[in-house]
Amino acid sequence: MLTQIINGKILTPHGWVENGSVLIDGTRIKDILNHSNVVDGVEKVIDAHGDYVLPGGVEIHVHGGGGRDFMECTEDAFLTAVEAHRKHGTTSIFPTLSSSTVPMIREAAATCQKLMEDPMNGILGLHLEGPYFNPKMAGGQLPENIKTAKPEEYVPLIEEFSCIKRWDAAPELEGSCEFAKYLRSKGIVASLAHTAAGWEDVKKGYEAGFNHATHFYNAMTGNHKEGEYKHEGTVESVYLIDGITVEMIADGIHVPPVMLRLIWKTKGVERTALITDALACAASDCNTAFDPRVIIEDGVCKLADRSAIAGSIATMDRLIKTAVQKAGIPLEDVARMASETPARIMGVYDKKGSLAPGKDADIMMFDKNLDLTGVVQMGRQVDIEKTEA
Repeated sequence: MLTQIINGKILTPHGWVENGSVLIDGTRIKDILNHSNVVDGVEKVIDAHGDYVLPGGVEIHVHGGGGRDFMECTEDAFLTAVEAHRKHGTTSIFPTLSSSTVPMIREAAATCQKLMEDPMNGILGLHLEGPYFNPKMAGGQLPENIKTAKPEEYVPLIEEFSCIKRWDAAPELEGSCEFAKYLRSKGIVASLAHTAAGWEDVKKGYEAGFNHATHFYNAMTGNHKEGEYKHEGTVESVYLIDGITVEMIADGIHVPPVMLRLIWKTKGVERTALITDALACAASDCNTAFDPRVIIEDGVCKLADRSAIAGSIATMDRLIKTAVQKAGIPLEDVARMASETPARIMGVYDKKGSLAPGKDADIMMFDKNLDLTGVVQMGRQVDIEKTEA
């Protein structure tokens, strides 16, 4: 079926197309037109009414939504959470597990692998956040699951489940560099996370394969004193290595807006992705978190003792509005960080991440106030829900 989105301000890899249209054939973009005349054969017309037309959000770090958590491991939980975020602009998603047991990883991976068989689900792979972390930087992770990486554990999982596309670990721990080398040999993204690594550890980790940094600034060290002397932390080390990409939770709380802007100015659009790091309570009416240790307060999830932030309730549309209106980042850069950059990081830019002929028809639309006005996923119009930033 031919669908045409008309009267849009369309962001393409070559810049903005004013008063243009997107021609969609089935699940893919057929053409980007510099006019809004309805072409022959079009069966469905979507009028953007002058709104911004952007590539759909690619979410590479999210734990749940709609009241469901991916740690439940069931198809119903996965699909409910994915659909909840789809209504807020996320058209492609890499479900995330917090530090988990091997049986839980295996169960979630089996579910993910099955759901990936249908591209309409928008699930592109599994992200494992842990459990190979520094216990001192556990944050909201379950402390009883944290340990060091051992090949007799992770090799069978990766050999069995091709859906595992990213795995996070602390590079300073015993066995982590060997772990990263193995991930790199399998084409899996190795990301440093929940870490107290300094320059030497980050440099060594990068050389082994850690080329991404999980929720930058969160659960990692920065400039600090030991005795009377100052020392660099993980943050400064990541800034200094151009080859390490970063992701930032752009809810305006996990990382203050001025720091969001600093990351953008320093790392740049090509090396910075937006993420929600959302928990089950995101995009839902739930006022409690999946993890009983967690409370929801001040628009964010925290450990009940308030010792750490433990995840967000953000959605993709909130990230975009916050990054533009509070951090002062240009919309075209924000849109790329929400779509193009995460797609490149995860190796799916051949089909996701931009509005171009041949790409999957994944689209977000926003009005001039940056309120979400429309979502199209794989050529299918989605009923949306709006989020206040």
